[in-house]
Amino acid sequence: MAVAPTAAGTPILILKEGSTRSKGREAQRNNITAAMIVSDLVRSSLGPRGMDKMLVDSLGDVVITNDGATILKEMEIEHPAAKMMVEVAKTTDAEVGDGTTSATVLAGELLKKAADLLDQDVHPSIIVDGYRRASAKALKILKDIAEKVDPIDKKVLKKIAMTSMASKIVKENSEELADIVVNAILEVAEERDGKYHVTVDDVKVEKKAGASLSETKLIRGIVLDKEVVHSGMPKRVEGAKIALLNCPLEIEKTEFDAKINIQTPDQIKAFIDEEQRILKEMVDKIVSTGANVVICQKGIDDVAQHYLAKAGVLAVRRAKESDMEKLSKATGARIVTRVDDLSSDDLGYAGLVEERKVGEDKWVFIEECKNPKSVTILIRGGTEKIVDEAERAIHDALSVVKDVVITPYIVAGGGSPEIEVALKLRDFANTVGGKEQLAVQKFAEAIEIIPAALAENAGMDPIDILSELRSKHEQGDKWAGVDVFHRKVTDMWKLDIIEPLSVKEQIIKSASEAACMILRIDDVIAAGKLKEEKKEKEGPEESMPEFD
Repeated sequence: MAVAPTAAGTPILILKEGSTRSKGREAQRNNITAAMIVSDLVRSSLGPRGMDKMLVDSLGDVVITNDGATILKEMEIEHPAAKMMVEVAKTTDAEVGDGTTSATVLAGELLKKAADLLDQDVHPSIIVDGYRRASAKALKILKDIAEKVDPIDKKVLKKIAMTSMASKIVKENSEELADIVVNAILEVAEERDGKYHVTVDDVKVEKKAGASLSETKLIRGIVLDKEVVHSGMPKRVEGAKIALLNCPLEIEKTEFDAKINIQTPDQIKAFIDEEQRILKEMVDKIVSTGANVVICQKGIDDVAQHYLAKAGVLAVRRAKESDMEKLSKATGARIVTRVDDLSSDDLGYAGLVEERKVGEDKWVFIEECKNPKSVTILIRGGTEKIVDEAERAIHDALSVVKDVVITPYIVAGGGSPEIEVALKLRDFANTVGGKEQLAVQKFAEAIEIIPAALAENAGMDPIDILSELRSKHEQGDKWAGVDVFHRKVTDMWKLDIIEPLSVKEQIIKSASEAACMILRIDDVIAAGKLKEEKKEKEGPEESMPEFD
């Protein structure tokens, strides 16, 4: 409860009872400490030598991962400033799909360096202005050192995908998985006005535990986790003509209440016969268009199933809306909302539609499409946990390949661009006047946390490595970085460790904006917790049991 004394000395209650307030240096210190703790949590998982985290939720479900966004998403974080660090990871993941750990680590380090300046009585506004100038300059430096590439060069894209997967559980199979990822993205990429456009959602990722990671494959079409609705239907159709229906193949109930008075058995029979006739007409209409495969988003009546089976049509019901859209892109079919409107022009084509057993389930594979603008990656793996982590790795790889196809600029990895940026930011700091110069220098120091963390996680001495890296970059070796496998400093470009420019840019943008936002907070006013209020109102005898 916040109390403000008046001139007469009578206290005035401003905030609700139970509210707490911290302000000034204390509020800043609390926020910075909370954000740094979150940053330290994911720091040890950075890079190919990074460690995994095991996260157990309140229900006992286990997630094992080293993906920064997943770690922070799965943790139930309470502190408001720490939640902003989670937002950094989420934003980076949504925008570029990779670099989430780096963004979180950099944001934490920027705040740590800012805390040093606050101790020297540098005003937060000056630090924020300095950080913003440094961030803008860092983005310009990155653009200057980046190399332009051909957006559909498979060799370059494969190296990008393999670099992304080098720090994941799938690194042993990264070569074949990289081929799958690159082919998938290039399959769905569309060229418009000389630029390529890619939507990662056009690549459907299905996963099933069993077999091994090496049996993961790309299907030029769509896999539906559904089975054929009727046992009498064909389980394999070659040269499939596919109808996509967003309407039920069953007699719909009226929207208003209706009563039918039936007095004789003949009337019952006539009623049932009429229902069957309507269903048969629906099926006849579908068959007359030449369709031999029907994918329906709604239900299919038992009688309609019987007639479809008799006509030799393979049918699947209750397909997801997202799957219907992907099927439309893959096969060229148009989704029809009324059976009467269906024509042969609305049908799509697939070389093969087949029901296959995957693990214990039966799935329908629609493949060999002519020019699919939507494809499927079917991930296999020894256990559920491996399959889940492989899915996260493939998501990151798909995202970075997409980033390069859209923005065809790349830099080397292994911390080399960060060291180059830090080196040039120090020179830039000398041209900045006033105390802002200190903030720019601190930004340069903070960005070196990426190569330092890579070295530390590989069991190397970060101070020695940073000294050697600075020396190499001063001599003009701009791609000198941390080779974590051989534990030495080397030219990362020659090792084919390359990353998209857009990922590096997003890391700096997200981290610096989050750090600036946290630094500008000088007052934290927290309302009382609802549970405590309820307890006070109800009294100890009547209090309700709490559930976590």
